[in-house]
Amino acid sequence: MARDFWSAELRRVAERLRQSGQRVTRQRLAVFTALARLGGHRTAEEIYDVVRAQHPDVNLSTVYRNLDLGVELGLVTQTDLGGGVRRFELVRAERHHHLVCQQCGAVFELEDDLLEPLRAALRERYGFVARMDHFAIFGTCSACWSRSRAAGTRAPA
Repeated sequence: MARDFWSAELRRVAERLRQSGQRVTRQRLAVFTALARLGGHRTAEEIYDVVRAQHPDVNLSTVYRNLDLGVELGLVTQTDLGGGVRRFELVRAERHHHLVCQQCGAVFELEDDLLEPLRAALRERYGFVARMDHFAIFGTCSACWSRSRAAGTRAPA
């Protein structure tokens, strides 16, 4: 089942590459395959380690170029979940975002439909059509907030 899912995802990636006039190369497929198999939000270096194991001739700059192309084509999302490190994820059918706790580093998924009122307000008030594909909102999780309140300290707002 999981193998069929990733095969379908990689066929979708290959089709999108072709539609945009890009070649479907061995290196490109290796990068997107590694990203799909790793799942989640991965650094270019993590992806590179997987690709290099099977394709020693592929270098880190090739991984970055293909990830950047994936972002440009809407196949891959790029997010900074803290620490200034770009993380990449293969785009899923449903958009999602993240809440990142600056105290403990926990990351929680945020459903896209919660952002629709913001999109509507931006369109109405500013005439701006926001592209909110994937991003992180930083703050304090409930567990850290509770701990700080119990300790009598103030958690950052």
